[in-house]
Amino acid sequence: MEPLRNRVVVDGDACPVKPEIARTVRACGATALLVSSHDHVLAPEESVRVVTVDAGSQSADLYIANVLSPRDILVTGDYGLAALGLSRGAAVLTFRGREIRDSDIGGLLEQRHASAKMRRGGARTKGPPAFTDEDRRRFQQKLTTLLRGMQENLNL
Repeated sequence: MEPLRNRVVVDGDACPVKPEIARTVRACGATALLVSSHDHVLAPEESVRVVTVDAGSQSADLYIANVLSPRDILVTGDYGLAALGLSRGAAVLTFRGREIRDSDIGGLLEQRHASAKMRRGGARTKGPPAFTDEDRRRFQQKLTTLLRGMQENLNL
């Protein structure tokens, strides 16, 4: 049986969908935990708790890895952190609304490694396309679906 999802844990430093997360968790009766470094101070909101960690490059990821549970939804754009989240049993969602599954992560990590290797060799690689309103809608819809699935399981 799929674990019930009741908390959204967010890699908050580069997260472009913070307002969508706050609205969605309020509407679904869930909570969110936004984790960011001192370089990216965030303001807490209703249903959203903010944790600020050291400015180290991996501090937010390490904090998140240590608090994730199988009942969480992890929101991140970092495939390494996504792999850790999957290993902890969390559902993983990108900022663009793509759910990452165990069957996806190996290829995504391989692609990330190949791109990094090319950049180290002096090649230029394309970044992601510009973030759009459609990306925001897709993210909010997928997050709502994951959280509502939790509520439906509670009502059984």
